[in-house]
Amino acid sequence: MPIKLIAVDMDGTFLDSRKEFNKERFAALYERMLEKDIRFVVASGNQYYQLRSFFPEIQDDIAFVAENGAFVVDRNKELSVGEMTQDTIDKVLRIFKELDAYSKLVVCGKNSAYVDKSVSDYFYQNTKRFYHRLKRVDSFSEIDDIIFKFASGFGEDEVPALLEHFTREVGDVVSPVPTGHGSIDLIIPGMHKASGIQLLQKLWGISDEETAAFGDSGNDIEMLQHVAYSFAMANASDDVKKAAKYRALSNNEEGVLAAIEQLLEME
Repeated sequence: MPIKLIAVDMDGTFLDSRKEFNKERFAALYERMLEKDIRFVVASGNQYYQLRSFFPEIQDDIAFVAENGAFVVDRNKELSVGEMTQDTIDKVLRIFKELDAYSKLVVCGKNSAYVDKSVSDYFYQNTKRFYHRLKRVDSFSEIDDIIFKFASGFGEDEVPALLEHFTREVGDVVSPVPTGHGSIDLIIPGMHKASGIQLLQKLWGISDEETAAFGDSGNDIEMLQHVAYSFAMANASDDVKKAAKYRALSNNEEGVLAAIEQLLEME
């Protein structure tokens, strides 16, 4: 059955280690996708505004499953906006305060992302690479925004224990997921990349058997398990490789683009 929807994660998947991709090669493939009536979807844990910036020529023509599924937008139309309750926000902030980890926390909202005023300039500038809208705040309690998720960065060796800790302490109100390179996102339960893809499939009348997806990290697993043509990057974690049916070359070898070329040949 021909492919009608292609969803790609960004960091570690579509983007190489320099946060770039072969624009000329992708542009040619995108034209072929249009000819075949194939939808292109960006599915990432990153901020919507940051994701749009990678595709200036077509950002108004494609769909985005941003913030790990909490914010779904198709051609500038908001389809789904998740929102954490104040009780959930307070509970998560309390855990990070107990861990003395405000300096490693990003609170992700619809209008902007937020960091504590105490973070270093290095942390702020490095975080701004992933959040085009980023503000320092005197207190997280002063934020007036719809909150999608919490993002945090630790040492990779700390992740397994922290995942257990977050699951034990706040797993009743959020879902902790590893996003690669020591990062952990705390997201709204039931709102993930797969739920965003399902929403778009229903809107467009596209089946799982007509859908392909690419990923490399733990927050891609639900999406890869959901679609018929699931690709784990060569650089993906072992649990992602177990969840996917197929392999792609690494993100530094333009693995997504090479696989899309093969998918476009399917009849």
